[in-house]
Amino acid sequence: MPPPTLVILGGLPAVGKSTVASALNEAGRFAYVRIDSIEQALRFSGEMGPHGVLTAGYVVAYAVSGDLLDGGNDVLVECVNPIEITRTAWREVASTHGAALVQVELYCSDPDAHRERAESRVVNVPGLELPDWRAIQTREYEAWDSADLHIDTSTASPLEAASLIRAAVSLA
Repeated sequence: MPPPTLVILGGLPAVGKSTVASALNEAGRFAYVRIDSIEQALRFSGEMGPHGVLTAGYVVAYAVSGDLLDGGNDVLVECVNPIEITRTAWREVASTHGAALVQVELYCSDPDAHRERAESRVVNVPGLELPDWRAIQTREYEAWDSADLHIDTSTASPLEAASLIRAAVSLA
């Protein structure tokens, strides 16, 4: 049996991660881990204290993803994954749990289209407050040179992006 695959789907808010994840997981191949859902659940718990979620959402996602990989599941993680520390942690999750890893950065090279997405999207995680355009523009986000795929969602449709990712997974 081939090893499970861990797909990390990252990029700034409003580049289309959720839409691409939905297209990619249409057949239900992947166990789907979404940082927004985890972080919102942690906020709802009321146990995060005055500083909020901080890194807790990612730490929970690392553990849950590891358990799913140990169970033989292919795992799709949707997260911003903005800095090298989180990217290194995901590589460690894959290595520790014997999984193939496919890292995908989604970006939108058209600032007008990106802004329109940011200002018109509808939240589908109850209680989640979406960042506004200014918050997206000023968010810390390091260049992600180690990603296996860099997909521009201003030129690739969600179905095209999903097809590119499926091709990369089949080679992993």
